[in-house]
Amino acid sequence: MALTEKNAGPGGVSERSATRGRLGVAAVAGATFTVVTSEMLPVGLLTPIGDALGVTEGTAGLALTITGLVGAVSAPLLTPLLGRFDRRTVLCALMAVLTVGNLLAAWAPDFAVMVAARVLVGIGMGGVWTIAAGLAVRLVPPKSIGSATSLIFSGIAVASVLGVPAGTYIGELADWRSAFVTVGVLALVVLVALAVSLPPLPAEQEVRLGGVLRLCADPRVRTGLGVVALLVTGHFAAYTYVRPVLEEVSGVSAGMIGTLLLVYGVAGVAGNFAAGAGAGRSPRSTLLVISAALAATVALLPVFGGSVLTAGVLLVVWGLAYGGVSVSTQTWLLSSAPEARESASALFVGVFNGAIALGALVGGLAADGAGVNAVMWWGGGLAAAALVVTALGKSPEDERL
Repeated sequence: MALTEKNAGPGGVSERSATRGRLGVAAVAGATFTVVTSEMLPVGLLTPIGDALGVTEGTAGLALTITGLVGAVSAPLLTPLLGRFDRRTVLCALMAVLTVGNLLAAWAPDFAVMVAARVLVGIGMGGVWTIAAGLAVRLVPPKSIGSATSLIFSGIAVASVLGVPAGTYIGELADWRSAFVTVGVLALVVLVALAVSLPPLPAEQEVRLGGVLRLCADPRVRTGLGVVALLVTGHFAAYTYVRPVLEEVSGVSAGMIGTLLLVYGVAGVAGNFAAGAGAGRSPRSTLLVISAALAATVALLPVFGGSVLTAGVLLVVWGLAYGGVSVSTQTWLLSSAPEARESASALFVGVFNGAIALGALVGGLAADGAGVNAVMWWGGGLAAAALVVTALGKSPEDERL
């Protein structure tokens, strides 16, 4: 498509349309916040959900696992199915699916209906995340792409800090069904914001499943996906068990754990924006720093986390590092395949969500077999492996073979 406006960017963005583009970026950030909050919402509500639906907490936890697995599978499959549909229309439709999923979960009279609701949430999440990840380049001028991408991914970081605790708090004030209703209404509000603020976004090219999979032939894409798998698996293996580690190693009280995790989350938001700026200049250098910091802090927490102060410092560094994983790895993949941004995003979302599920599995096996401290060492080891892959693998800064 010819660019007819002065200072138009890669997606046809001009300075004249920049204001609307920034509003669109904010709406897309709201969408990423909403999908991640929807995915993680059951975490703080497992006990009341299990009691109401007559299942154990372990079974209720499948509400989270199912959504993650559906998101991992649907992301690469939805991209070809979206065909030539306008991406604004598709985003709004997916947010409608997310709205229905959350409201259905709120109504669910039994666990079978809850599972169906969570499948809808997984479809909405996988699709929204895939499209949203590559939209910044189409909405703002080139000089603003880095900060806009960071803002879009800040929705993920902020959801981990505010979204899940807020849902849990609503559940305590009212009930767990009210929490799902609230997030469902939020999804509807975001749908309206997307419809109003986004310009028409015609599909840039038709995407086929074979084309998505063929991206894996690019060594830079393979390296990026490998780093995503290692970092996210290691993080979720360790972070799932951070509370018992803090209790056993640091002797932290329940009230202080909440404070420490909030500090961790705030550091994660800051890390997201810092890494976004760094990755725009050099994805490899940024991920080398992130991988090294994660490897050190996660592995050393059982060793040097004997006091609240040192544990808090380690958690801040952990938060800063992991907060930059999403935006840095996404920047790596989009830079590796600029001509196929949606396909690269689909692979990214699939691997990312698969790694979440794998991390929980690996962490559980390590905790049962060798104790929670061993989980931290496993997590640190996987981050160290990511460091090696980042250093030795092909990056978008290398010339295309």
